[in-house]
Amino acid sequence: MSDTRATLQLARDLLSRADPSTAGLWPRAAALLTRQALEETVDAYWQSRQLPLDSLSTHSQLVCLRMMMTDASLPGRLHEAWGALSRVCHHHPYELAPTAAELSAWIEVVELAGGLLAPPPPATP
Repeated sequence: MSDTRATLQLARDLLSRADPSTAGLWPRAAALLTRQALEETVDAYWQSRQLPLDSLSTHSQLVCLRMMMTDASLPGRLHEAWGALSRVCHHHPYELAPTAAELSAWIEVVELAGGLLAPPPPATP
């Protein structure tokens, strides 16, 4: 299992074992793990294409990703998920933590992106 998939699995595990004693903590931890996996997925995409965009912000990389793909719907969904996850990861006392359904939807977007943005298989001679 890749590190990114393992990170997403940890996020899913947090969703499945919510504990009242950790109310308010597990959703933000799951959001942080999901955002980390999203950023790793985007970084792996650029590395596999030997494009040195790692010095750019994730926001800029996601904008570039829209330009690289013929169908901009996935990059748009990724960008939306990243923005939502970024907001959730910065705790404000007056804001509610994300719901399990919101987190699950963001995890699904990252999993989809992981499959579609995966490096191409090596050419066989």
